[in-house]
Amino acid sequence: MPVLVAIPARFASTRYPGKPLVPLTGATGVSRSLIERSWRAAREVSGVDRVVVATDDARIREACEAFGAEVVMTSSDCANGTERCAETHAALGGGFDIVVNLQGDAPLTPHWFIEDLVAGLRAAPDAGVATPVLRCDGAALNGFLADRREGRVGGTTAVFAADHSAMYFSKEVIPFTSRRYGDDEETPVFHHVGVYAYRPDALAAYPAWPTGPLEQLEGLEQLRFMENGRKVLCVEVEARGRQFWELNNPEDVPRLERMMREMGLE
Repeated sequence: MPVLVAIPARFASTRYPGKPLVPLTGATGVSRSLIERSWRAAREVSGVDRVVVATDDARIREACEAFGAEVVMTSSDCANGTERCAETHAALGGGFDIVVNLQGDAPLTPHWFIEDLVAGLRAAPDAGVATPVLRCDGAALNGFLADRREGRVGGTTAVFAADHSAMYFSKEVIPFTSRRYGDDEETPVFHHVGVYAYRPDALAAYPAWPTGPLEQLEGLEQLRFMENGRKVLCVEVEARGRQFWELNNPEDVPRLERMMREMGLE
């Protein structure tokens, strides 16, 4: 069952223009761009047959080709990473049983997140798409709450049913809890990890659906599947002591660099 990992990357981000090319310095003082670090993370995943960067920007293409990545040029009309992955899969002629969307702002994504995600989708034939969720400890939850208080869009949270089908995703912190948690305490809040695994039929159907009100309000592409009656499977993953964060805002750069230093990542 061949698996494709596509890494969507666009230069013209509204919140953070040029984000894929932002340099991040690791524990050994080596500086690499965000997109290169995301590509290197994808290359560590076992069971993957092909890894490509999907972009509409020549600057990103040139940077990626310089460090050895395969690049697929896509239309500038793609509204989000899922549409870009759908176009990429079609441009490659299809043939993959599962397409993984590893968003280019998550270089700290451990390989087992993606491996567990693919295994979860394979085990759930009624789901067209799957995405990882990670239970927050108090430190992560307090970081989300601090971002919201200061007007920043931080991580996305998820709530799901007993069968792990998604009920909702939000850039607000859900579910609400008034309790304060210590940094090492387990909380009832789940961080949505910005990775998706799609079956080809669900991915191909996605671009034809109109943007629904929830997707438009939250700015979360996965809500389009839910607004069109498609099951989104939440696959719970374990941190195994690894810190995880996405680069959403310029303020996240020192946070990611600190995490890389603490984990000894090059």
